[in-house]
Amino acid sequence: MKNTKWSCPRLLIVFGFLFSLALPMNLRAELPLVKVEFQPFVQAVKRLITALDMAGAPLDKKDLSQLEKLLAGKGEDHAHEKIQKILDKHCLIGVHINPESRVKVQEGPCKKELMQQGWRTFLIKVHNEAGVTAPLKASSPNAKPLYKRSTGSPDPKRTIPEGEVIHRFLDIHSIVRSPLKKTLSGLEAEYRILQLYCRDAGKREAKLAFDVGQGTQDLGFRNEVSILFNSKRAVEVVLEVKDFNGRDVMASFIIRDERNRLYPSPSRRLAPDFFFHPQVYRETGESIFLPPGKYSVEYGRGPEYLTKHTTIEIPDTVSHKVRFNLERWIQTSKEGWWSGDHHIHAAGCAHYESPMEGVLPQDMMRHCLGEDLNVGCVLSWGPCWYFQKQFFEGKVNAFSKDEYLMRYDVEVSGFPSSHAGHLSLLRLVEDDYPGTTKIHEWPSWDLPILQWAQKQGGIAGFSHSGWGLQIPGDHLPNYNMPPFDGIGANEYIVDVVHGAVDFISTVDTPIIWELNIWYHTLNCGYRARISGETDFPCIYGEKVGLGRSYVKMTRTPGKPLNFDTWALGVKDGRNYVSDGKSHLMDFTVGGVKMGEPGSQGKISELQLNGKQSVKMKARVASRLNEKPNPSIKNRPLSHKPYWDVERARIGKTRQVPVEVVVNGKSVATKNILADGTIRDIEFDIPIKHSSWVALRIFPSAHTNPVFIHVDGKPIRASKKSAEWCLKAVDVCWNQKQGRIRDSEKPAAIKAYDVARQAYRQAVRDSVED
Repeated sequence: MKNTKWSCPRLLIVFGFLFSLALPMNLRAELPLVKVEFQPFVQAVKRLITALDMAGAPLDKKDLSQLEKLLAGKGEDHAHEKIQKILDKHCLIGVHINPESRVKVQEGPCKKELMQQGWRTFLIKVHNEAGVTAPLKASSPNAKPLYKRSTGSPDPKRTIPEGEVIHRFLDIHSIVRSPLKKTLSGLEAEYRILQLYCRDAGKREAKLAFDVGQGTQDLGFRNEVSILFNSKRAVEVVLEVKDFNGRDVMASFIIRDERNRLYPSPSRRLAPDFFFHPQVYRETGESIFLPPGKYSVEYGRGPEYLTKHTTIEIPDTVSHKVRFNLERWIQTSKEGWWSGDHHIHAAGCAHYESPMEGVLPQDMMRHCLGEDLNVGCVLSWGPCWYFQKQFFEGKVNAFSKDEYLMRYDVEVSGFPSSHAGHLSLLRLVEDDYPGTTKIHEWPSWDLPILQWAQKQGGIAGFSHSGWGLQIPGDHLPNYNMPPFDGIGANEYIVDVVHGAVDFISTVDTPIIWELNIWYHTLNCGYRARISGETDFPCIYGEKVGLGRSYVKMTRTPGKPLNFDTWALGVKDGRNYVSDGKSHLMDFTVGGVKMGEPGSQGKISELQLNGKQSVKMKARVASRLNEKPNPSIKNRPLSHKPYWDVERARIGKTRQVPVEVVVNGKSVATKNILADGTIRDIEFDIPIKHSSWVALRIFPSAHTNPVFIHVDGKPIRASKKSAEWCLKAVDVCWNQKQGRIRDSEKPAAIKAYDVARQAYRQAVRDSVED
């Protein structure tokens, strides 16, 4: 073994290294001073000072005073270096761009402190030897997306392991708005502003990297640096959420700081808080962590409540309590009408498929509670099907409460039959079609699936009915022929003839497209009902319950709501549909209550001897804000929101029209003041022949029909409607037959022929228009 001799230079290097380790961090992290021309440097620093003020992170008075004196001078006595020394101590990172445009970085001397659930502002010093004028980009593996949005796969691979979530705690925001430039100026030295958001409290190590374009990273990963931060704990804001009657409830909260930033940060949210929402849901005793400061809060609890606004000041303490008092404008459940949304999802569309394949039942229940939705039907469907179907139980979910029920069922979407129209199947006992274990094995058209669902006691209908049924014009009934090229109530035109459709869905597609096919089939004597849905978070991702069915049902004191009673109410048409802002309660025709036994014990049926006038009654309410919102009212009906009471506003008044609809046509109207008051309304309507009648506030609410039979004759109310339906069968077949399996095609041909024969007979039997 050779003797190793330590030379003097080697010893100096070693001792120098050991000495550097003993130095305080801020001395070790001093950034090099850069020679730079004074005049442009001064202008850049002035813009920086203004930008820091605008970002809510102004320099302290001492530093600012020194800078102002230096900036006012002529650059004597190395003023540019003195300016750098003042700014450098606020720098998190020093970026060096060499003459070949390679980027390397070093840690700066500032205090490495973040704030849990809050933002901190830092300076970045740039030594730009190459005169680069490209954007300076900051990145971090700790700021990678926390989730991967759904791709629609029924069995997706988790690309973000759950163990990775703890390391993705950071958000990065580079300020590049005026007065700063979007790109580097090319000056030898300048400063940029970087803001960091931290989800967590405590010590956190983050890796930060910088570049000025592809291929500019220096060799050996010298363009990145790992920094240990201490994240200060935020204030635990404990909420007290009181309903109008003093009970503790769940509610919706949208919280913004004075810079309009949302809390918690959406990009760092996982369930139960949804990243695609501005709001979060909390109940009494739960909390939100907020940095000290002033916040605006918008809060409410679904469309039957007023949306309220307040400002809260959070002191610099460990915890702080805040009380929120909710206010209703109507309580339909007190009147015996219970709200439900039969079409919401826990996976697919806006949801993520990683780090988990959608969200869990307790997450969905929170959102139903926070929107005061009495019944939520969570439909498992194509995306994440094999993970989500584990929550199907064939009964009400265990997270349900006495007045709030949740049940997992099925939407047939992302299945072989989807081209014919998506199906909402409720109240199922079995969620796998007989003989299948995989999605691709299901039938390739809708009728056998609808019949299977009904056979097991399920309630079956079409989802988002308007898709594929688009037509020109805003009038009803409308005799233009839709293309039948979508995923709405397309095959409905055939299946309703077979008695296989309990309802078609409304509220989540354009109202003309939804109601037109329904009106035409009602005119031919068929009795499918309507139900309100949101298709959350696909058509509408804002919140559950934007489209609702209000079902008349009696709750036994001390016992929970009964889901079967609610679902059967939809089947029987004992419900009206609504955006929740208008209500058509207790609709009766000649004493027959909508959805309840009438003449001869038949549901919603009134028998008349000869033509005569019939008295129609209802209790109605609607609520408009006093100030009109023309941005909603003046939109085409084909644009969202498809149903909204603002569209029903008469001119600039606070009134809306309540219309009587007979055989699809509006025959009488009375205007009501939309101030939230429940009012009695009556009409006397002449009935000449067998007809169906309903009420509507267009386009905000619609009842189901009551069927009137004159002299015992069936309803054949419009020859033009029957002719429309007959032609529609052929249009639908031409669109759909190419995607029906050959093995299933004979049965489909037979079913379509049955529909044609029925409509031909309806043409012969119907009243001339």
